[in-house]
Amino acid sequence: MTTATHNLKLPASIKAAAARLAKEDGVSLNQSIAAAVAQKIGAVETAADFFKRRAGGARAEDLRAFLATAPDVPPEPGDEIPDHVRAKLSQVKAKAERRRQTSTTT
Repeated sequence: MTTATHNLKLPASIKAAAARLAKEDGVSLNQSIAAAVAQKIGAVETAADFFKRRAGGARAEDLRAFLATAPDVPPEPGDEIPDHVRAKLSQVKAKAERRRQTSTTT
C-alpha cells in the first residue's frame, strides 16, 4: 500500500475528540482519521451507486411528461407554497431568465 501525506488542520476541539476516540479504540489518531475518511468515501460512493441504479433509464423528459398530466387545481389547505418560498422561487426564476437572455445575446 502506498501512502500520501496531507497536512490536515482541524479545530482544536475536533482534534481533541478525535484523539480521545482513537485512544479508546486503541489506534493512532492517523489510523482513526484514515478509517473515518474511508468510511465516508464508502458511504458516499454507495449512495451514488444506489441512486444511479434506482434511476435506471429515467429521463427528465419522461418526468416532465408525467407532471404535465397532473390536474390544474389549487392546492389543498396546508399544501400551499409559503410566501417566503414563493418569493425565493421568483428570484431564482428571474436570475435564470437573465442568464438565458445573456447567453442568447452574446
